[in-house]
Amino acid sequence: MDYISAKEAAKKWGVTQRRVAVLCSENRIDGAELIGKMWLIPKTARKPEDGRTMRFEPPSDMAVKPFLKWAGGKSQILNEIRSKYPSKLGTDITKYAEPFVGGGAVLFDILSNYEMKEIYISDINHELIQTYITIRDDVKELISLLKNIEIRYLAANDGVRKEIYYSARDRFNFLKSVGNKSTEVAALFIFLNRTCFNGLYRVNSHGAFNVPQGVYKNPTICNEKNLLAVSEKLYGVKIVCADYSESRYFIDNKTFVYFDPPYRPITITASFTSYTENGFNDKEQAKLAAFINELSECGASIVASNSDPKNTNINDNFFDNLYAQHEIIRIYASRAINSIGSARGKVSELLIANV
Repeated sequence: MDYISAKEAAKKWGVTQRRVAVLCSENRIDGAELIGKMWLIPKTARKPEDGRTMRFEPPSDMAVKPFLKWAGGKSQILNEIRSKYPSKLGTDITKYAEPFVGGGAVLFDILSNYEMKEIYISDINHELIQTYITIRDDVKELISLLKNIEIRYLAANDGVRKEIYYSARDRFNFLKSVGNKSTEVAALFIFLNRTCFNGLYRVNSHGAFNVPQGVYKNPTICNEKNLLAVSEKLYGVKIVCADYSESRYFIDNKTFVYFDPPYRPITITASFTSYTENGFNDKEQAKLAAFINELSECGASIVASNSDPKNTNINDNFFDNLYAQHEIIRIYASRAINSIGSARGKVSELLIANV
């Protein structure tokens, strides 16, 4: 009989190597053998079904919330987005996709309130996606690492906190540069997010995270209860590091899709952030609009968010023209990421919907 390693099985099944080892130790994989400290799995073995993946419904009624502070997050405008959910969500519409998942405010609202058969989330931020996977598959080890960081950080004075933060940032960037996918990367990702300036994720031209330390007296670094609940909710969710266009195979006329792409800058200074090494310019916005139009024609239910160019130029019809065949709703949100204090406050944003 031909065998593959736990690492090869993990890649084949889209889970972590640790998860494969757990399944083997629980006798969930027929024919798996422990040779020394290494599990060998029959090449023909199938990925076991996890009982917790049968329904996207947690064992308790606890509503989960985003585990990250995400710049441009959708928690504050969630009611407006909810108003555009398709009326048959959870009944005739049984699938959900979020190809720019980010902090996941809409994802966790769907997971907390609807029972879906299939859910797909993706993002091109490797470390973000690895963190979602780690929470799903290795949450207890993650919590242990985060608790240790939290104890050290909260007990330290300002000077030592600064040393801890920048040391963690250097360590994160090193692990990122070598493609490390360990639980440590996820722990550092969450720690840096909870303690950096405004929950911003920005990288330089070399792909290194370069956001400075934020000033917080008592930041929540490890919300154990929420992380455990999030882990339960994420069981069975397809979590993929990929461009939004790769979601096409998953989306059909029974799918609700929420798109939250990088916003088109409304000011020159607003473009100072870079989510990844590659930007998302007007050409990319137009490609996304064409993709959304294609999905709409195939019967998918769609809501998308973006900035409103009319905040600074009333004659700028960029998105009005791109999404002319859909409903465009202007809503207001408070946005604090701006280098000019007077420019902070409520700005108009767009919701684009075909439902």
